[in-house]
Amino acid sequence: MSGAGDEPFIAAVKPLVDAMGGEMLPPDEAGPDDVVLVWEGVAAVAVRLPQLGDSLDHLLAALERRKGRPLADLDRKEKQEVVRALEARGAFAVRHGVETVASALGVSRFTVYNYLNREKRP
Repeated sequence: MSGAGDEPFIAAVKPLVDAMGGEMLPPDEAGPDDVVLVWEGVAAVAVRLPQLGDSLDHLLAALERRKGRPLADLDRKEKQEVVRALEARGAFAVRHGVETVASALGVSRFTVYNYLNREKRP
């Protein structure tokens, strides 16, 4: 993106950017909300972070890949584990987060709330 000397740096950060659902672009194309990463005193790459709604979709897709099948096909215990993992990542702070997760899991919003409340019981 910037120069040949920063290619190992770019290769090193790419898995992290991909895991976040971000996009890498040349530093001179960075917008005001992008994060420019500097390597050895030179702007090496800009990272465009995903919008929160896109982040939730990215998290759901990653969990589906990890489970090896659609989230709706999981059993109840696995769905509860998914809800716990998503709660730990802040998924339910996103507007319509519960609805999005419920749709991905093939359950009702009420069921997702039950899974969340179940974790809070002593």
